[in-house]
Amino acid sequence: MSHDSPKHETRTHEIQKTDAEWRAELTPAEYHVLREAGTERAFVGEYTDTKTVGVYGCRACGAELFSSETKFDSHCGWPSYFAPLAEDRVEYIEDTTFGMRRVEVRCARCGSHLGHVFEGEGYGTPTDQRYCINSISLKLRPAED
Repeated sequence: MSHDSPKHETRTHEIQKTDAEWRAELTPAEYHVLREAGTERAFVGEYTDTKTVGVYGCRACGAELFSSETKFDSHCGWPSYFAPLAEDRVEYIEDTTFGMRRVEVRCARCGSHLGHVFEGEGYGTPTDQRYCINSISLKLRPAED
């Protein structure tokens, strides 16, 4: 993973909207997490424990980000995935606030905040990574039968 993007770097995203446009399209709670890098409370998200087969897209722009095939039970209070659908679907921003190092995960298409990725926690996943993603940042599209 490439985590060398500084927090202050301005990226050009495929989907660009004004603050007013985002506020008009998103609920206040969605806006807080997706556009202000907030975090929803643990164990309350719509997708924390779901087992539905499908693809999870960005709630702000619809970009396909994660598959149910990489979702796993981390018991951390948020949906967890061991990998995105493809590395170009997300971008990484190192976050050293609160005296710790975290790597923020954003949608590469619109720049919306999704959550964070952690490594080396000992989960029995193929990547030893946990993409800890806010449910409110996602929208599940169930697989067709």
